[in-house]
Amino acid sequence: MRISSNTIYDLGVGSIQQQTIDMLHTQQQVSSGRRILAPSDDPVAAAQVLDVTQLSDLNSQFNANTTTATSSLQMEESILSSITSLIQDAQTLTVNAGNAALSNVDRASQATELQGSLKALLGLANSTDGAGQYMFAGYKGTTTPFTEVAPGNIAYNGDQGQRLISITSNRQVAVSDSGSDVFQRIKNGNGTFVTAASGTNTGSGIVSPGVVVDGTKWAASKQNYQIVFAVDNTGSLPVTTYDIIDPTTNNSMVTGAPSQALASATGGARFPRVYTSDSVISFKQLATDPGQPQYPASQPAGFATAAAWDYGNTVSINGVPASSQAVGLYAPAPGIDSFTVKASTNQDLFTTINNLITALQTPTTVTSGQAGLTNGLNTAMSNLDSALNNILTVRASVGARLKEISAVQNTGGDLSLQYQQVTSQLQDVDYAKAISDLTRQQTNLEAAQKSYLKVQGLSLFSMMP
Repeated sequence: MRISSNTIYDLGVGSIQQQTIDMLHTQQQVSSGRRILAPSDDPVAAAQVLDVTQLSDLNSQFNANTTTATSSLQMEESILSSITSLIQDAQTLTVNAGNAALSNVDRASQATELQGSLKALLGLANSTDGAGQYMFAGYKGTTTPFTEVAPGNIAYNGDQGQRLISITSNRQVAVSDSGSDVFQRIKNGNGTFVTAASGTNTGSGIVSPGVVVDGTKWAASKQNYQIVFAVDNTGSLPVTTYDIIDPTTNNSMVTGAPSQALASATGGARFPRVYTSDSVISFKQLATDPGQPQYPASQPAGFATAAAWDYGNTVSINGVPASSQAVGLYAPAPGIDSFTVKASTNQDLFTTINNLITALQTPTTVTSGQAGLTNGLNTAMSNLDSALNNILTVRASVGARLKEISAVQNTGGDLSLQYQQVTSQLQDVDYAKAISDLTRQQTNLEAAQKSYLKVQGLSLFSMMP
């Protein structure tokens, strides 16, 4: 085989160039700290690095989202904390307003203070988050959620949505709450039913918020009843009796007969149950016992025996209900004290405070209005309790979300570290090996250069004597 001088030169130069390329590649690995400078260096590892890098970038975005969510929820928690304090202050004022030593002027001053609280509450309800979005507007982040359309009448302009943010690939967390959930969807009364005194009552009867004994039984009932009173002055001592009636049919729930038929033949206004102050009125009876105690001891004609029923609730009434009708048939008319028991409905916090303001602004005298004021204060206190419980429920939800985000942040931090470790294992250079390779390649290059010098000096002329 013949080897020409050109072949010798080309092979020598090619060897030197390849040695130089290898040494330069190793030198770049050492200087960059990366083993993979191009996908061709290690195609499998390069593909794995790409996958891990994408996962790491996605995890970094989720970590940024958790930071944003934490900021929004912490701000909401701060606002809800202020609202909690405002409600508690209103409760304290309501208790103080029940002091019999206070005058109408004193209560008017308290009403003025509550008006300031109502404006403060409106301001808190219209709070914005760090991004300038209204916190309680639902999806309508740029719309003012609450506006005062009339003195004390607040309208909600938002929707029912909750803005969500992704904190993992399969988990979204709400970073806001709708104003309707926070301020409007609040059950009045005790949360199951609400008691109220008629505005025409003239006696001193004060009704309690009531107690739910069996929620299932109450839910199965008509959930709308009226307790009416009558005072019989025909005897030596006045006797107060009451009945529980269905206002839609005007039938007595105790006797099963129309309430107008409850009067005795002599015209005495008597109802089937005798009333004593602060006694428990049970919405329950046996089929053989229309009501206990009975008045009079022997039932007159017309007192039917109703079927057994149990509506699962009780109320109590304290004081002396009045009746201007001592004799004659009962007919719903002014002068006969009555109280209603109805299923709870949603009442917004603004209305609760405004109703309390109205109650405090209504003048009373020594002889009239005191029972109405007390009933109004009791109703307000019950509704404020429900509002406070609702705010605390929302705060608990916010706290649970913050706790979840904190757990996700911890997991995200661990994942970030793991991704860095995997990426390092795949593409970072082994300095000991790289420097050893670089030294070896330098030696090889020097040897190639020196051998090339020797080879290129060979010719037929240099071999002649």
